[in-house]
Amino acid sequence: MAKRLSANMEDYLEAISLASNEEGCARVTDIRDLMGVKTPSVTGALKVLSEAGYLKHEPYKGVMLTAKGQRAAEDVKERHSVLSHFLKEVIGVSSKTANIDACKMEHTISKETLSKLHEFLKKQAK
Repeated sequence: MAKRLSANMEDYLEAISLASNEEGCARVTDIRDLMGVKTPSVTGALKVLSEAGYLKHEPYKGVMLTAKGQRAAEDVKERHSVLSHFLKEVIGVSSKTANIDACKMEHTISKETLSKLHEFLKKQAK
C-alpha cells in the first residue's frame, strides 16, 4: 500500500496545481508565494514529491505534476471545495474562515465522511 502524503505535501501539490500555467508548468517562485514559505522549503518539498513520483522538476524550467500528482492534487482540491462550501453555505461561516478551516480539515477527513457530506450538499442544492 502506498504511503499517505503528509498534509504539508498535499498542500504543495495543491499549490503546484493552482500555480500551473496553460502548459501545466509552475514556477518555484509562484509555489513559494502561494505557500508563504521560503524557496529552500519549496525545493526540499519538490525533491520529496519528485522522488515519490508526483511531479517532475527541472531547475530553471519549472515543475510539472505527473498523472499521479495531478490525481492527488485534484483530490485535495475537491476535499477543500466540498468542505469550504459546507462551512460557508450550510452553517454560515465567513469565506475567510471557511477557507482556513477547510485547509485544515481537508487532510484529515475520511472518505466516508466526505462522501456523505457531498451527498448532503447535493440534496440541499435540489
